[in-house]
Amino acid sequence: MNISEQINLSASKLLMKRIPTLIIGRLFVIFVLLFASWLWNSERLTLSIDNFPRGLFIVFLISVGLTIAYFVIFRFNKNYDWQVRVQFILDAALVTWLVWRTGDLASPYLTLYIVLISVGGVYLRSMETLLYAVFCVFLFTLLTTLSAVGAITSFGTTSEISKLIQIVGFHDIAFLVVGLLAARISQRHESSEKLRETAKSLADLRVLHERIVESIRSGLITTDLEGNIYTFNLAAEEITGIRSQDMIGKSIYSIFSNIKHSVVTSLKNSASEEFHQRFETDFITPDDFILRIGYSISPLFSEIGEHTGLIMTFQDLTDIRTMEESIRRKDRLAAVGRVAAGLAHEIRNPLGAMRGAIQVLESKTPPDTAQANLMEIILRESDRLNKIITNFLTYARPRVSNFSAIDVRESVADTFTLLEHSPDVKENHHLETDLPEEAVLISADPTQLKQIFWNLARNAVLAMPDGGSLKVSISEISRDRIRILFEDTGIGMPPEQVEQLFEPFSNSTTGGTGLGLSIVYQIVRDHNGTINVRSTENKGTTITIELPRSTKNLRQTIAADESRSEQNATKLEDFLSVEADESEKTP
Repeated sequence: MNISEQINLSASKLLMKRIPTLIIGRLFVIFVLLFASWLWNSERLTLSIDNFPRGLFIVFLISVGLTIAYFVIFRFNKNYDWQVRVQFILDAALVTWLVWRTGDLASPYLTLYIVLISVGGVYLRSMETLLYAVFCVFLFTLLTTLSAVGAITSFGTTSEISKLIQIVGFHDIAFLVVGLLAARISQRHESSEKLRETAKSLADLRVLHERIVESIRSGLITTDLEGNIYTFNLAAEEITGIRSQDMIGKSIYSIFSNIKHSVVTSLKNSASEEFHQRFETDFITPDDFILRIGYSISPLFSEIGEHTGLIMTFQDLTDIRTMEESIRRKDRLAAVGRVAAGLAHEIRNPLGAMRGAIQVLESKTPPDTAQANLMEIILRESDRLNKIITNFLTYARPRVSNFSAIDVRESVADTFTLLEHSPDVKENHHLETDLPEEAVLISADPTQLKQIFWNLARNAVLAMPDGGSLKVSISEISRDRIRILFEDTGIGMPPEQVEQLFEPFSNSTTGGTGLGLSIVYQIVRDHNGTINVRSTENKGTTITIELPRSTKNLRQTIAADESRSEQNATKLEDFLSVEADESEKTP
């Protein structure tokens, strides 16, 4: 429905509400005139039957009958425009009859013509109001002409023709002037109705536009040519963590500082009618979360095609990129699993032979000599290398089997008790736990859960060589999941290191091999949990672990993992330890 149809419909509804007022108002006015005339014609304000205005009473009776008829027609006929027109035509005829019966030019009711024309300006359109004024002039002029020539009986005083023409002309001009004024009022009323309906339509369109914008699940920002924001939808709030009222009027470059080149590129592509290019950038939320944002920028045009601003739509690609990285990591882990047996065989067996040979030589070497010290170093380093291989094999095939209901608070408390007595913890290290008062029970392997906590806590302490605070907190995020936070104020990590943090043998700020966090990742994954890292250089690191309370669907996952690695199980177990006879062999 267009605006014109809406205006006509609104005018029809408004007229429907006004018609009963017109019907009742007419009857009320005639009753007041009847009573006032009776009171005026009576001497000393004493009502008398002899002074009762019979002509006006007849008009009143006719009006009563017409009122009933009008309400019946109003009830069954929906053509309200014609109802109003017919009523005003009959009103003009009744007034003309009343003027005739009460003295023609000397009638005190000549003013009713002006009243009718004025009221017609409220109910009729501007042109109809003017035509109605002409119709009243015609009836009045016809009445006086017929009375003057004797065609009908005159109830007034006879006047000279020149004077009669003067009076009639004056009244006709007055009626026409009132008609012009009433038509002007009607025109302004129509304009106000159109303006009201247009404003309502624009308001509806604005609400529809806002609902569409707010319902879009992608972030949407519109700006002017200078980049000042004037639209910031709900999805943009959810993605960025910034309220729209805090961004309206501010520059888009205050939150996306590195998109200026993308804006120039997008506008250039738009001018050459090329495809809209997609871009990606990192965004840091007010909570220091790093999000991966994918966005596109388009020019914003006015109705006349003038370039007035920019439209930026964006999505949070963090989860998608995390899933892609997880898939790539799993592919790498699968490759690691395939070479694990061969790696253990190629390194560990010669290592056992070397250790056995060194032990034989050490037994024949005098103590406290340079050769004895060198052999001790070799044995110690071979033990360290053996430990690395053991960790690698643990990482390549972790086992999650001893599930039981445990209180996570106890595992955290035990870990911190061990950590407080560790030589890595100094006096300038502050350890803090924020644990719920009630037990937090989940189904997990207690040994591997402590291994997770120990690796994360020890890495956090090692990342604070000059001291700092480590805080561990436990919270329930739903009835089925819990969240464990490790927050430290250490040296932090760059984004490149965070991306490779759970890969084996990745760069480590603590000086380790990187296998510890790889094992942590593997254990969390085998518990159907998730682990996320948020780190800022020189500010610290926050590691978030989410674990399910129950092991529903977990057994199936474990069985699938064990089935995939069953073909390599025998080989891996063969290399978990070096046979005694090989270790005792000499080169």
